[in-house]
Amino acid sequence: LLYTIKFEYHAMVDVEIRLEPLGRASPVNGVLQNDISQPTAGDPPRNRNSATPLLEEDSDSADSTDELIYSAPKHRKPSSEGRNRKSVSQSKSCGRCFYSMACCKDPELHERKVYLAQPNPTKFAKNEVKNTKYNAVTFLPKVLFQQFKVFINLYFLMVAITQLIPILRVTFVYTSWVPLGFVLAVTMCREAYDDLKRRWRDAEVNSEQYKKLTPQGVVTISSDKIAVGDIIYIGKDQRVPADVVLLRTTEKSGSCFIRTDQLDGETDWKLRLAVGTTQKLGADVDILRSGPAVYAEKPQKDIYNFIGNFFATLPSDVEEPLNIENTMWANSVVASGTAVGAVIYTGRETRSSMNTSHPPNKMGHTDVEVNNLTKLLFLLTLCLSTALVLLKGVTAFWYIYFMRFIVLFSNIIPINLRVNLDLSKIWYSICIHKDDNIPDTVVRNTTIPEELGRICYLLSDKTGTLTQNEMVFKKLHLGTVSFGTESFSEVKDHVASEYSNGSRHGSKVRKTLAFRVKESVRALAICHNVTPSGCDEEEEKEDGEKEEGIDNPGLAGYDMSEKMQYQAASPDEVALVEWTEEVNLTLVYRDRQVMRLRTPAGKLEQFQILTMFPFTSESKRMGIIVKDVDTGEITFVMKGADVVMANIVQYNDWLEEECDNMAREGLRTLVVAKKQLSQEQYDDFEKRYSEAKLAIHERARQMRNVQLTLEGDMELLCVTGVEDKLQPDVRTTLELLANAGIKVWMLTGDKLETATNIAISSRLVSRMTPIYTFQPVKTRTEAHNELNSFRKHNENALVILGDSLMTCLEHYEQEFVELAMLSPAVVVCRCSPTQKASIVNLIKKHSGKPVAAIGDGGNDVSMIQAADAGVGIVGKEGKQASLAADFSIEQFSFVARLLLWHGRNSYKRCASLSQFIIHRGLIISVMQAIFSACFFFVSISLYQGVLLIGYTSFFTMGPVFLLVLDVDVEDKIAMLYPELYKELQKGRVLSFKTFFLWILVSVYQGTAIMYLGILLFQEDFLHVVAITFTVLIVTELLMVVVTVRTWHWFMAVAQILSLGAYFLALVFLPQYFDPDFLTSGSFLLKFVALTAASCAPLFIMKYLRKKFAPPIYAKLQQSG
Repeated sequence: LLYTIKFEYHAMVDVEIRLEPLGRASPVNGVLQNDISQPTAGDPPRNRNSATPLLEEDSDSADSTDELIYSAPKHRKPSSEGRNRKSVSQSKSCGRCFYSMACCKDPELHERKVYLAQPNPTKFAKNEVKNTKYNAVTFLPKVLFQQFKVFINLYFLMVAITQLIPILRVTFVYTSWVPLGFVLAVTMCREAYDDLKRRWRDAEVNSEQYKKLTPQGVVTISSDKIAVGDIIYIGKDQRVPADVVLLRTTEKSGSCFIRTDQLDGETDWKLRLAVGTTQKLGADVDILRSGPAVYAEKPQKDIYNFIGNFFATLPSDVEEPLNIENTMWANSVVASGTAVGAVIYTGRETRSSMNTSHPPNKMGHTDVEVNNLTKLLFLLTLCLSTALVLLKGVTAFWYIYFMRFIVLFSNIIPINLRVNLDLSKIWYSICIHKDDNIPDTVVRNTTIPEELGRICYLLSDKTGTLTQNEMVFKKLHLGTVSFGTESFSEVKDHVASEYSNGSRHGSKVRKTLAFRVKESVRALAICHNVTPSGCDEEEEKEDGEKEEGIDNPGLAGYDMSEKMQYQAASPDEVALVEWTEEVNLTLVYRDRQVMRLRTPAGKLEQFQILTMFPFTSESKRMGIIVKDVDTGEITFVMKGADVVMANIVQYNDWLEEECDNMAREGLRTLVVAKKQLSQEQYDDFEKRYSEAKLAIHERARQMRNVQLTLEGDMELLCVTGVEDKLQPDVRTTLELLANAGIKVWMLTGDKLETATNIAISSRLVSRMTPIYTFQPVKTRTEAHNELNSFRKHNENALVILGDSLMTCLEHYEQEFVELAMLSPAVVVCRCSPTQKASIVNLIKKHSGKPVAAIGDGGNDVSMIQAADAGVGIVGKEGKQASLAADFSIEQFSFVARLLLWHGRNSYKRCASLSQFIIHRGLIISVMQAIFSACFFFVSISLYQGVLLIGYTSFFTMGPVFLLVLDVDVEDKIAMLYPELYKELQKGRVLSFKTFFLWILVSVYQGTAIMYLGILLFQEDFLHVVAITFTVLIVTELLMVVVTVRTWHWFMAVAQILSLGAYFLALVFLPQYFDPDFLTSGSFLLKFVALTAASCAPLFIMKYLRKKFAPPIYAKLQQSG
C-alpha cells in the first residue's frame, strides 16, 4: 500500500501524524494537500507530554485499520475532511459480513465532541425504543425455528412428511398434518399477539412529544426523532428521552430535581445542576448564539459517574468541567421545574439501554424435562421398530418397513402433548389472575407458571420491594443521653430554651445538655442537600417585602402554621430535616448560596453556603462549610457512616457500641460532627480546593486529598437512627420462604450500611445469625485472603459489595459460589443492573436449580429477565419492572402465595398431565406392537383414521385435560405448612423414576388389553378392533379416576360427555364396529373382563398405598 504521511502543525508541541491509504487522502486540484486546522479554545485539553491514540484499543492489527490517528494532547475542531468522513467504527467490519449491508459486530464506542443545535459529523444511534422480537419478514422464520428447535415438533414434522410418500403411508395424510398444523397455528397466534402488544407499547413511548430549540424557534418532535446535539425542553413529571447535559432550568438557582427510580431503583430525588455558563444567559435562544459544544466520554454502563466538558466561544472562550451532577440519564423523570438539556447519547448508547439486557425466550425446567423424556421415547420407538424389522427378517426393502414402523409407533411421542401443556399453562395463569388473595396479579409469560413450584433461590431488590422507602426518625444519641420517639418533646424543650436564652456560640458558654441538644439539631438542619419546595417563590416574595420596607422577612415571608414540603436526593435526608422541623428548627429556604432556618422564636438564622461535599459510595460521608451571616462564624459540619467517622472525630468510648445497638434494632445510623474554622483556615483551604477542581487528571483524587486536610479532630455531636418502613408482611413472608427451603438473596444498589440494616430489620438475617462483611477487594491476592477468611465463617450471613463480588468471580468463581451458597442469606450492595443479572446467571450455572428474581424498578429488569421466573412489583418506581416481568404483583408479600400455592398446583398438575398424556400414547403403541407381532410383523395400522384422532381428542381429551383442576392439598394447608414445598424442589414429581413407572403401567395395560383381546376373538378381526378400542377408551377414563386426587363436578361431567361421544361413534361409524356384536351379551361380558384385567391391579395398588404409606400432604389434608 502507498501511504501519504500528513503532518498537522497546531503548535510547537501539538503534532498529529495521519497514516492513510492513498485513496483516502484529500485531493485538491489533483494534488494531495495537508489538512491543516487550528485548535479551538473549546476543545477538551489532553496531556501534552505524550501523544495518545484517539482510537480505542482493538484486537485487530494496525494494518487492518483504514486510518490510524495519533494525536497530540489537544482536541481540535474537526476539519471539513473529517466532517465528511465516516468514523472508524462505521468503516470497519468483521470478515464474516464484509459483503453484507451491516456488520454483525456491535459498533465500537468512542468519546465524542457534540456540537449543539447543528449537524454533527458522526452518525449516532437512533433514539428509539424497540422491544419487539419480530417484524413482518422475520416472524414466520423465527417462530418456525423456535418451534422446530423443540424435538417433539421436529419429529412430527418428519413423520408428517413421510406420509406424503405413498410407499411409506400407513394411514390417512390428515391424521399427521392436521394435529401438527393445529399446534403451530396456536403457537404463532400467541407469539403474534404478544409481539403486537410489545410493538404497541414501544410506539407509545416513541411517539411522546418534546419541544426542541432550533435557530428557527421552538418546534415539537417525537421522542424517536431526537438526535445527538439537539437542545430539548423537558417539563415537570416528563420522562427524559435520552441522556442529556442540563443547560438551564426554570429554577433561579439552576438546580433541578429528578427521579431515577427507573434507572437505579431508588425513589429518592436526585439534585442536578445546570451548566453555570448557560444558566446565566438571559434567554434560551442565547445558547445557540454562544457556539456551544460538549465533550463527552464514550458511552458506558456506569450510571454514577460522568466526565465531560462544556465549551462556548461567545462572548468569550469558556471551558467548564462537567460531572454526574450536570447530567440527566434517559428514563429518569424531571421532578421540579422545566429543564433545557443538550442530548449527548441516544438509543442503544444511553445508560439505561446499556444496562438493560435483551429478554430471552424462557423455557421452563419442566419443559426441558419433558423434551428429554420425548427423546427417550424416540429411542424407544427406534428400538421397537428395529426389533420388529429384525424379527420380520432383513430383506432388500427393510428400510421401508423400518420407516413404516416408525410412523406406526409415532403415538409413543404424543403430538398433542405440547398443545395440552400450553393450554394448561394458560389456565394456571387465569387461576393466578383470578385469585382474590393476591389481587391485580398478572401473568405476562404464560409459558412458565410451573416454574413457580420448584424455586430454590429468590433474588430480591431492596428499595420498593422489601421496603416502602419511607424514612422515620427514631433515635438521637448524644453519648450520655438518648432520645427516642417518646422523649422527642424534651428535645423540643431544650432547643426552645437555648434559643430563648440567646445562646448561639459554644465557645462562650458551658456545654450544658440543652446546648448539646441544640447544636446537634442545628447540625442536622444544616448538613444535607434538602431543598424546601417553592423556595424560589418565597425568595421573590421576600424581595418584594424588602422593597416595601419590611424589616423581618422571617416573620412576614413564611407561614408559621404551614408544614414545609421538602425535596432531596435521599429519603434519609428528608427524614432528618422533617424531624428538625418537628422540634421547631425549620429549614425554610435554601439555594446554592444561602440557607435559612426558622428558630422556635420565629426568627431567621441565615447561613452562607461556602462549600459542599456531596455523599459518595467511596467516601460514605457528606459535609458542608457554612458561614453564619450574623456572626461571621465559619463551621464545617459532617455526617456519615460510623466506619469512616470513627477515624475523623475526637476520641470517645461510646460511638461504636451505640452504633452497633442501633444497627441491631434495624436502624440506619449516621454520625454527626462539626469543626470551627477561622477565616484564614478557610481561605487557604478554598484556594487549594479551587485548584484541585480545575485539574484535568485525577480531579476527584486531588479534591479528596484537599478535603482530607480539614477532616480530623472533629467534635462528635450525636448519632441518629432512622427506620426505613418495610412493606406489609415482609417479615412473615421471608419466614415462610425460609421454611419452604427457598434461599433469599438481596441485591441492591444502596450502600452497605443501609442494606445491612434492612436485612436485619426485615428478618432476612435472623437476630441469632452473625453477619460477615466481606472487605472491599480489588486484586487477586486480596480476594484470595478474604475468601480464606470467609471460609472460616461460612455459617454467617454474607454482606458484600458488587465490585468485590465481581473481583472474586473473576479469579475464584467456583470457590466463591460454593461458599456463598452455604450462607443462610446473602446481601450484595452497590450492585449495578448488569451485575444483578450476572449473579442470577451465576447461581443458575453453578446450582442448576430454578432461580426467581423480584424487583420493582427499571434497574431490576435485567435481573428479572435473566431469572427462570421473574416477578415485578407495581409500586412507586413505576411499571417498567412489572411490564418486563413474567409475573406482576402488587406487593412483596404476594410472592409467598404465588410460590407456595399457585406454584405448587401448576407444577404438580403439569407433571401429572404430561405423564398421563405420555401414558395415553404409550398404551396404544404397545397394543400396535403386539398386534403387528401377532400378525406376522405386518406394518399396518391397528386403528385407522377417525379412531386415531378421536382417541386423543373427542373420547378422552376432556377428562384428561381436566387434570389441570386437580389439587392435592387446600390452600390453607399449603400456606400453613410451607415445608411441603421442599418436596417439590427435589423434582421428584416429574422424574425418570415416575416416567419408567408410567411406562410399566402402559406396557402392562396395553399387553393385557391386546393379548387378551386377540385370544378371545381369533375368529373375527373386526371384533378385535371393536372390543380392544372400547376397553382402551374406558381404561383411559378409569385411569383418570385413579390419578385424580380431588373430585369436582367438572370431572364427572367430562367423564359422562366422553362416554357419550364414544357411544355416538359406535352408532355412526358402522365401518369400524359391528352393531350386532356390540349389543350382544358376549361383548358385555368380555368387555368387563378385559377392563378389570387392565385396571383392577392399579385400583388395588392405590388403595394399599393410601392405607399403609400415604404421602405427607395426604396426612395433613386428613388432619386438617
